[in-house]
Amino acid sequence: EMYAAVMDSIAGQALFVASAAVADYRPADVADGKIKKSAQSMTLELVRNPDILADVAALPEAPFCVGFAAETQDVTGHAEEKRTRKNLDMIAANHVGGETGGFDAADNALTVLWKDGSTELPMMDKQRLAHRLVELICNQFEIEQNNA
Repeated sequence: EMYAAVMDSIAGQALFVASAAVADYRPADVADGKIKKSAQSMTLELVRNPDILADVAALPEAPFCVGFAAETQDVTGHAEEKRTRKNLDMIAANHVGGETGGFDAADNALTVLWKDGSTELPMMDKQRLAHRLVELICNQFEIEQNNA
């Protein structure tokens, strides 16, 4: 449903910030009712969901695309690989699972990467961090528009 909603409304948009995502995988088969306990173990087959961000970035007249990466190790390396693979204009990456920042904390930090640069946004409260990220997105978007 999210994929259809995005693809139905993306034409003519100048900027796309993929701040929400569906799960990467879903069950291959959905049971019609409760699965009764019968065996000692069970195996579920998962299939990939469509990659909304990559598909938007691959459009012939793609908007300026910003993605996010939550990483547990080699934050910069994995984020740059994802930015390049998905052909994103910008990616904001953060370290999750560590002692500071991430999902269960009031503060966070980001590594923000784009084609010809990067910056570190240090640990700060998430609302302030969001404002700083929006400023960076706007600056890079403006630079991209001026170079087009």
